[in-house]
Amino acid sequence: MNIVIMGNNQDIAVIRSNDLLITDLQSALDLAMTVSYETGLHNLVLPKTCFTNDFFVLSTRLAGDVLQKYINYAFKLAVWGDYSVHSSKPLHDFIYESNNGRDFFFVGTESEAVEKLDRVSGLR
Repeated sequence: MNIVIMGNNQDIAVIRSNDLLITDLQSALDLAMTVSYETGLHNLVLPKTCFTNDFFVLSTRLAGDVLQKYINYAFKLAVWGDYSVHSSKPLHDFIYESNNGRDFFFVGTESEAVEKLDRVSGLR
């Protein structure tokens, strides 16, 4: 795992990895706390490939549980990747609603993810 600091309005931890980093709620918390400890940052960008496929199956409740914990610990998250491979209408609705908020985003590219977090961080 490699962490790169990016952003114009606020520093953002961009995590670059080919490993599966989030497989359950505990691994999501461990990742957030590790990044926070190493960088002091609470704005995270991750590739979609770092998440178990169960994260994108809403009936597993993993996505909701992770996002709720991240809110509790004041983390913002942008996940980038190809979501067209998922045909679930509830997932696409979840992504749409998340993208209209200020804490979690699901976008196509790493640069879009950084831009989204940078934009909401600059609104404060």
